[in-house]
Amino acid sequence: MRVLLIEDEQRLAENIVAALRETGLAVDHAPDGETGSHLAGQDVYDAIVLDLMLPLKSGQSVLRDLRREKLHTPVLILTAQEGKESIVELLNAGADDYLSKPFDLGELLARVKALIRRAKGVSTSVLTSSDVELNTVQQTVRRRGHFLELSPTEYRILEYLIHRPRAIVSKQELLEHLYDFDWEHHSNVIEAHVSNLRRKLNIPGTEPLIETLRHRGYRLREENSGL
Repeated sequence: MRVLLIEDEQRLAENIVAALRETGLAVDHAPDGETGSHLAGQDVYDAIVLDLMLPLKSGQSVLRDLRREKLHTPVLILTAQEGKESIVELLNAGADDYLSKPFDLGELLARVKALIRRAKGVSTSVLTSSDVELNTVQQTVRRRGHFLELSPTEYRILEYLIHRPRAIVSKQELLEHLYDFDWEHHSNVIEAHVSNLRRKLNIPGTEPLIETLRHRGYRLREENSGL
């Protein structure tokens, strides 16, 4: 999944970016409100972490413009403001959650992951598709009870596909959600990772779980649990 952090405090931003990437998330960082608003408007993020006190454009304005443009990306607000009224105003303006500074990085990670799950219509940290079970907290994958050793990118691809059941996911969509802007985008890299993932998921005598639809993308195949 891909997250946008809009935060002007450089050291705090570096710590948050490092922590989010450590959990397998792709992260873009905007140091001011105008840059953050521009990036958020591209609608390629699964969650946004937004500070309120920003140069050039306030966090409130970024949030207001995002919702005015009918973009529904989950937004977690970072605020040093105290008081119940200000929090209520933020939630009424379209924020999905908030954390008061200073905060624990572990709690921030948990909140972001929860926002992404809710936005995808998933209430649990354990995702299933056919006979595959993916634990987003432990970052483990099992098929028919057997643990699979996946690379970080293979895991992220599978997690994204499971979040998009029955949908055809293009290479471009995978690139947009799995990598940040600092990475050079090459579709053949995605093809190589999907090929390795398909091989690791494969069980002899069964159809591959990941379908390739020519010129369109990839889709997880649904199997009967009795197969």
